[in-house]
Amino acid sequence: MTRRLTAILATLTISACLVGCGGTRFPAYYTLHVPPAVDVPIAGGTRSSLAVLEFRSPAYLHQGAIVYRTSPEQVGFYQYHRWAVDPREFLTNAMIDRLRASGRFAEVNAYDGHSDVDYILSGRLEKLEEVDYEGVVRVEVALSAQITDPRAGKTVWANSASESARVEKRNVPAVVAEMSQAMDRTIQKLLVPLTVSTTSCLNLSLQK
Repeated sequence: MTRRLTAILATLTISACLVGCGGTRFPAYYTLHVPPAVDVPIAGGTRSSLAVLEFRSPAYLHQGAIVYRTSPEQVGFYQYHRWAVDPREFLTNAMIDRLRASGRFAEVNAYDGHSDVDYILSGRLEKLEEVDYEGVVRVEVALSAQITDPRAGKTVWANSASESARVEKRNVPAVVAEMSQAMDRTIQKLLVPLTVSTTSCLNLSLQK
């Protein structure tokens, strides 16, 4: 009995050592980062309110794992490199931040399903992936969005934008850093017609 107990304890000790010394690998977690928006004074006469729905995406982009492609048809997932924050949630919050700071709306909030608002913005994260073919490593980000007038039941604005950038260092932290920069540029491109133009019919239609 004593020998058997000694053997069991020895086995447990070896198992604990294996776990503590690299026998088990734990995932690394990442989040996107974009600079906070710089506030612009709200334009005179602006009274419109906007609610932002959570962005949608293809299912494979919100399963937790960072995505890569080895061909246009093949999607792969990093087993040990995962998102700490759902990219859809991150993008939705970033869009709210940019739109609040734009000065184009009197009020911008996340859509809660009950708010009485003038306009609703909905969108889709089309791409957020590492691309590993054609001889280089790069990232691709693509977004689309539209604003609807819920009372009139019509779309008053729509746009899409994308960015592709080469990754110089072939490791996941470098890929995520490049994704963040590409995301920032894509958001800016997406919103430029909405937040910068001052003469379009859209701007007139968004003034209440």
